[in-house]
Amino acid sequence: AKVSSPFLLCSSVFQAPKKAKRRQQQGEGGGSSNVFSMFEQSQIQEYKEAFTIIDQNRDGIISKDDLRDVLATMGQLNVKNEELEAMVKEASGPINFTVFLTMFGEKLKGADPEDVIVSAFKVLDPEVTGSIKKEMIEELLTTQCDRFTAEEMTNLWAAFPPDVAGNVDYKNICYVITHGEDKEEEE
Repeated sequence: AKVSSPFLLCSSVFQAPKKAKRRQQQGEGGGSSNVFSMFEQSQIQEYKEAFTIIDQNRDGIISKDDLRDVLATMGQLNVKNEELEAMVKEASGPINFTVFLTMFGEKLKGADPEDVIVSAFKVLDPEVTGSIKKEMIEELLTTQCDRFTAEEMTNLWAAFPPDVAGNVDYKNICYVITHGEDKEEEE
């Protein structure tokens, strides 16, 4: 089932908990030249789509302004300059696609895929409620990258119905993305 969005996954690069220092800092030469071999071609394509979405001005570099613009499109209008600077400083230099992919490799190395996807959703849930408005998820999934069709959205909401307030439990969605079945059905 197609449930994930490269856009959500890419947000985890800038929001996931920091791991150990970058390989580039530990020993030059072992890092980015082999980064493309860490991923399957389909994953690289998804990350390229995500990179393109974040690179709002299409200059090939993700800047602080690009991050501000893409966060604003998600409804996060009051992001502090210091937060944006911290995100950009995650990289050792300008964030081109190779650096972006390297950051992914470092963040995902040894990480549980479910935790990575939950971290991406948490970007859309700054108050850590465990749920996101149905409309926000629908907007992202129907307008970004592998756009969901009306039928796919109907199937998604049938599998994960929003609560009475219109919120969707994204942790259950993340579980199904990584494990392929509903937690409640297992129990």
